[in-house]
Amino acid sequence: MNVAPGTIQVWSDLLCPFAQVAIHRLRTTRAELGLDGAVRLDHHTFALELFNGPHSRPGTDSEAVGLGQLAPEIGFRLWTQPDWTYPSTVLLAAEAVHAAKAQGLQASEDLDAALRRGFWFESRPIGHRQTILEIATDVASVDATELAAALDDGRARSAVMGDHAIAVTDAVQGSPHLFLPDGTGIHNPGIEVRWEGPWASGYPIAQSNDPEWPKRLLHAAAATRS
Repeated sequence: MNVAPGTIQVWSDLLCPFAQVAIHRLRTTRAELGLDGAVRLDHHTFALELFNGPHSRPGTDSEAVGLGQLAPEIGFRLWTQPDWTYPSTVLLAAEAVHAAKAQGLQASEDLDAALRRGFWFESRPIGHRQTILEIATDVASVDATELAAALDDGRARSAVMGDHAIAVTDAVQGSPHLFLPDGTGIHNPGIEVRWEGPWASGYPIAQSNDPEWPKRLLHAAAATRS
């Protein structure tokens, strides 16, 4: 992976609970370390739906419940709106995160965080164009009008599919997978789980949980700045 100095490249799916834990811990720890201006997150798409089909609410819920016990600080909330509003696809939302990069990595990162907040904490249907743009309007670093134009002409769609072309190789192991400028790659950092029962009807049980990993990665990324 070609990762710019002072950057952590994040490959993930917006509806992946493991990614939510990793990104929350990265952003929270970065602020605590005073590195907000020193390390940026460069978001890429590991589209689980392109591997598995439409997003499964039972699978997502079971993972969130298990990880909610492991990382209660995340504040996971199960979906509270009608089932028919649950986003079976978030490809357009992923496209929006890529499109926001034209406005800068900060805009892309802030939109990604806002979309995740919308889904995980507010049960908003982030697969829908209107919801994406409503969320973007409240993100100070994002020009929602320009983002709407980008979604309507599909200029970032190829970026999502370009990521998928990489995701199907051995280069990326899953969501989340983080890469540093020195070439280091870490899949699902800090957490190891086993499954009790079948996926989507069972639940994950933590075998290890290392909350200190963000400090190591953030310091390593910050050290690569020229």
